[in-house]
Amino acid sequence: MSAGYAGIILGTGHNALVLQAYLARGGLRVLSLDRAPVAGGGLATVENPRLPGFRHDTHSFFHRAITAMPWYRDLELERHGAVYVEPELNVVFLLPDGRSLEWWLDFDKTVESFAQFSRRDAATLRRWVDELRPIVEQVIVPEVRSPPPPPERRRELLGRSALGRRFLEIAARTPLQFVREEFENDVVRAGLLFFNGMREIDLQAPGFGHSIPALLAGRHKAQMCLGGAAKLAEALVADIREHGGEVRTGVELRALLRRQGRVVGVELAGGERIEASGFVASGLNPQQTFLELLDADAAPPAVRASATAFKYNRIAPLFALNLALTEPPRYTAAERRPELNRAFMVILGLERSDQFDELVLAHQRGECPPMIMWGTCPTQFDPGQAPPGRHTAFMWEKTPYALHGDPANWDREQEAHGRAMLALWSRYAPNLAGDIVLDAFTRSPLDTGRSLPNMRYGDLLIGSLNDGPVGYDRPVAGAGQYRTPLPGLYLCGGSTHPGGNVTGLCGYNAAAVVAADLGLRTWWEPPQVERAWQSL
Repeated sequence: MSAGYAGIILGTGHNALVLQAYLARGGLRVLSLDRAPVAGGGLATVENPRLPGFRHDTHSFFHRAITAMPWYRDLELERHGAVYVEPELNVVFLLPDGRSLEWWLDFDKTVESFAQFSRRDAATLRRWVDELRPIVEQVIVPEVRSPPPPPERRRELLGRSALGRRFLEIAARTPLQFVREEFENDVVRAGLLFFNGMREIDLQAPGFGHSIPALLAGRHKAQMCLGGAAKLAEALVADIREHGGEVRTGVELRALLRRQGRVVGVELAGGERIEASGFVASGLNPQQTFLELLDADAAPPAVRASATAFKYNRIAPLFALNLALTEPPRYTAAERRPELNRAFMVILGLERSDQFDELVLAHQRGECPPMIMWGTCPTQFDPGQAPPGRHTAFMWEKTPYALHGDPANWDREQEAHGRAMLALWSRYAPNLAGDIVLDAFTRSPLDTGRSLPNMRYGDLLIGSLNDGPVGYDRPVAGAGQYRTPLPGLYLCGGSTHPGGNVTGLCGYNAAAVVAADLGLRTWWEPPQVERAWQSL
């Protein structure tokens, strides 16, 4: 029996590491455990197995506004090596005819690009950004950076102020309704639905009508971590160890340990038992936490039922094509406008807004939809990720997890699918059809599920926001506050509020809750959503 820990955290995804880092800085001896050989979950950067020196991010890459996150500052992650860049031409949506819709850090340039398609839509874009910016900063940011209040209390607080009431009014629509009702040009609609919508949320989800204008109004766009996404995980682990925390990888969890109704530790597959005096926090999904690691009689029946029913996003899984190159992609559209070759995120295959409807229907049938891809050439912004004079590039596509009804079909079809992606990419960047491709490899949704079982069915968002609970009741009733009905057991993973993606806010919010319950002084200043909304 191993003992002496104040806390144990299950998993080493970035949310779990953020929680551990805060508590370690607070003086607690905390251990995190993970089955993977390296900490970080989706923050994975690997060396090309056939070409040493080429480094690829195999899962997470585009990080939004990381440098604005409170935990990035509090944990001094730049000092630990997590350094971010935010390229000026942040996103470009390339059309087959050579035209482009662009998102720049300079908002005036973004408006100018939208005006090439519709002056009315450009004016609408500016109006919505002006209106949403105070709502983002005073309503949305405090909510995602705090444990959420109960639904009734939330509505009451928001209803007290003009900003809160306007937020509720905007949010009542679906993202799809917002775009189709507010914008007229179909290219603009398609770009907004994809870049500002579909990659992160179900566009048919009522209650999320604010999501697209809120992303437009955000002061930061897509960012990348120099050296690869794994550098963020390495920086978190470095801070944890600097402050006395321990990270163990390559271990299998067998069960949660309970004593007198309280969760007190964990048993590993080899029989080792580890206990903690203060808490156990799970960064795993609800099925893993409540159904696989606990006896059937340990959790209340309602919790087990909620965990069983917890749903995952049908349209979230990704198919990836990674390339090693002798030169970066050269886009035909850049012959007229050379700056397009320096675009950070490039969207290809998208032509019209009704492709979204086709995509949904294809996923429901388990078929690959009309191909829409997005990706980048990381080495244009970070040359050290390849040998001198060489480059890496990748494209992602949303594809079904159960291809033709069975995820195992990916093992047979993924190489051909990767070739089809490269063929489409080459139509926009003809040099990719030549001999500049030194190597290519693919990663299917099934591969994601195998390597990251927390992302059940390949769902990188770790839980639906459309068919499932949100806020206070995510992933099970009342657990949005990161506490569970089992004393001693907390949640901190992407299946909790505010949801998946690399934000670190699930772990950040959980840290304030665990610290308060343990009577630990919070050396940081966690925001309080009720106080923020009461001051509006």
